[in-house]
Amino acid sequence: MDTSTCFKSLLLAIQQYREARTTQNAAQLQRQVEEFSALKCGPLLSSGQVLLTECMNGLVELAGNPVTSPTLTSTIISLLAQLACDDASREILHCSYNCTSTLAAVIQHHSTTPGEPLVLQCLQVLQKLTYNIRIFQSTNHVHELITFLVANIQSDKDEIILPCLGLMANLCRDNHSVQSHIKSLDNVKSLYRTLINFLAHNSLTVVVFTLSILASLTLNEKVGEKLFDGKNIHQTFQLVFNIIVNGDGTVTRKYSVDLLVDLLKNPKIADYLTRYQHFTACLSQVLGLLQSKDPDSAAKVLELLLAMCGVSGLRLLLCEVVFRPAGPKLKVAAHRQGGGPDVGRKGDAGLALVQWLSSPVDGAESCSLQALQLLTELLEEALGRDTVSDCVLSFTEMLLPVLLGLLRSVDPAHGDARLRKQCRRIAHVSGLLLVLCAVDATRSLVSQQVSAQLCLSQAGSLLSCCHSNSNELSQLIAEALLKTLALMSKLKQHVKDMETSFYRMLQDQRIVTPLSLALTSHHRERVQRGLSLLFEATPLPDFPSLLLGESIAANNAYRQREAEPVKRLAVQDVPPATILDTSSDSSKSVQCLVDKLQTGLELQEHLKDSRISEIIDVYEQKLSTFTVKEDRLQDLLEAKAKALSQADRLIAQYRLQRAQAEAEACKLGSLLKEAERRGEDLQVELGSQVLEVERSKADMEELLQHNARLQRDSEEHQALKGAYNSLLNRFNESERVLKDLQAAHSSLSRQNDSLRKNHENLQLQHDRMVSALEEREDELRSLQSDLQQKHSDITGLRGELQAEEEKLREKERERGDLEETVEVLRKELNKTEQARKDASIKASSLELQKSQLEQKLKQKEDELSKHSAMISMIHSLSSGKMKCDVNLSL
Repeated sequence: MDTSTCFKSLLLAIQQYREARTTQNAAQLQRQVEEFSALKCGPLLSSGQVLLTECMNGLVELAGNPVTSPTLTSTIISLLAQLACDDASREILHCSYNCTSTLAAVIQHHSTTPGEPLVLQCLQVLQKLTYNIRIFQSTNHVHELITFLVANIQSDKDEIILPCLGLMANLCRDNHSVQSHIKSLDNVKSLYRTLINFLAHNSLTVVVFTLSILASLTLNEKVGEKLFDGKNIHQTFQLVFNIIVNGDGTVTRKYSVDLLVDLLKNPKIADYLTRYQHFTACLSQVLGLLQSKDPDSAAKVLELLLAMCGVSGLRLLLCEVVFRPAGPKLKVAAHRQGGGPDVGRKGDAGLALVQWLSSPVDGAESCSLQALQLLTELLEEALGRDTVSDCVLSFTEMLLPVLLGLLRSVDPAHGDARLRKQCRRIAHVSGLLLVLCAVDATRSLVSQQVSAQLCLSQAGSLLSCCHSNSNELSQLIAEALLKTLALMSKLKQHVKDMETSFYRMLQDQRIVTPLSLALTSHHRERVQRGLSLLFEATPLPDFPSLLLGESIAANNAYRQREAEPVKRLAVQDVPPATILDTSSDSSKSVQCLVDKLQTGLELQEHLKDSRISEIIDVYEQKLSTFTVKEDRLQDLLEAKAKALSQADRLIAQYRLQRAQAEAEACKLGSLLKEAERRGEDLQVELGSQVLEVERSKADMEELLQHNARLQRDSEEHQALKGAYNSLLNRFNESERVLKDLQAAHSSLSRQNDSLRKNHENLQLQHDRMVSALEEREDELRSLQSDLQQKHSDITGLRGELQAEEEKLREKERERGDLEETVEVLRKELNKTEQARKDASIKASSLELQKSQLEQKLKQKEDELSKHSAMISMIHSLSSGKMKCDVNLSL
């Protein structure tokens, strides 16, 4: 199916789905979208086809409508992700079709369920769509999108944190309005704490996204001064370089390069990097990435190297690393390992740059142009010193054949896009050759390999393409042509026939267009280059100075008309009954509806009707649609105005050429009359000359015979000379081959000796290893027998362990019985203890009574002793008999 048929079918399916949102119409539209995605229409976005534009507007409108089914919305978003294949397509999707606002609206509609697959898909497509594109704060739904991102970055949902961080990094980079909005949020400090915690994450991608956001938000604030101060910046450099070299994917490497480029814009951090002690080693590893075949990675590495060239200290170090040849140790190691020819050059960063120079125009064009720009800056730095090193000269000798191979004739038949790429490459190559011609040593190398025919054919092919309808393409062709002519001017005294070719090109009338574009350009270098060529061309007799003046005047008039307001041109050129009036009437009617809606909102503010928000969303969508259509009409009017001014300029040039042609025709008529008069005079002289001719014929015949003899002698001499030259060439070739073979024989002999020594050493090591292996085998056998013995012992011990376990269970049962007995005895002991306490109380009372009785007994004994003493004193005077009686009575 061709593209026009597919576009028409898709438009029909969109219209049917708008009229009736049934399942059948949705399935039909989804099939048409899938067929549309199979066409690979990414390059067609820049073509501006009407059918494609209508299809894209309808699909974007359906994707932003909340009523559309989620499956169909997901299919449309997948198509947008496929179309955003390069920077130009992303710019068109953002500016012409308002896809950023649409996807942000989808996210806002499903913000209550951030883990939904449709939200994750929108975040991923937005991250791809907003890369290197500045999103203004005033864009619809951007505030809500930023609020959603900030809230989900601080959540604990790992599956949504990564796309939110990537999208936040895109929005914050080089965007002061978004940065100011985020800094004005109430929870910005909490956001900073969360981002700082992410620096310890185990994912390198999360760390890179976090560093990018922190660099955008805090680089010139106190938080950024603490994060990127002299103590921490070296660790940051090491981390970023490690991620660039060992990153887990192209996306991580891309954002790491962008982060380092942003950091280099800060003079303090750039100064820190010049004093970083591992910079040379890290730079060598980064240059090693250029040896890969991935154009995306190579483009980001070249972008980083170009940013480093903006720092003088880093540019010097970069020159030393790039122009440093591969060391001899590296080459010897390559021979020992038996590698191919590329192995020995693994450390040559300059060779990798030269390889990217010759990449095809239709492929990695950016890599080729970046490599040319980088080499231009580095060679300009290296050649600006007092002396040019041998490394730079050898690198220039290797570089020149590649550069001259890039100077091919351009062909406008391949289309404007390819012609634009070829002109950019030719301009960069010519600029690099001009840098090489600034020094005598390298200019001599250039003059040996550049021919006048090459420059002449290159300039001629560019002149044939000068009259282009595109102003941008005309500027590119003019720049490439003027640089080629400047190169011819530099080499006109050093290359054979270059001066003649140069002056011949300056007198070509087609030089007027590029020269006038250069002289009226706003680029200082183009104006200076045009003036230098004008000074050399003015003294030439056939230089079209009058035509150049008319062309400069036409360019100035075109610039003046272009500077006037475009709306004034549109009003003057377009009749009243046009689409513009329709769009303005629609805008007025929409404005009236908005005013009425606002008035109704003021009157019904206390009702808080939920349908009003839905009405506002519908009208906001319609307003955005009308705005896009108005912008598209404005672009068409601007294109028409530019086409009219271009036509006026071409008419002025045609009138000038016609007047010049008429003047030349008059001049030729006068010259014809003069020629007829002179012809009559010559007819008279012819009669006298006929007689002299007849006399000369006889002399001529004799001279012819003598000339024939001399011709034969000359042919014999030329044959002998050719034979002598061929023998001399064969002798020189044989002598050179003999020297090469002798050198190869000596190197092979040295290699044979080293290999013999290595073989003997390896044989000794082999014998030692065999004996050691036998000893290890004996030890292994003894260990196996010990292992079997241990297995048998383990089996016996397992049986004993089981018996012990049985005994242990028996003991456990006995222990349970004893515990029951102890419990009974404990109860009896408590009873005995209570009885003991009662007995002790009774004993204490008895003790008290005993002590009282003892005191009474003692008193009685004292009284008794007294009575006894008295009795003894009474009876002491009595007789012994009485005493005995008394004693007995006592």
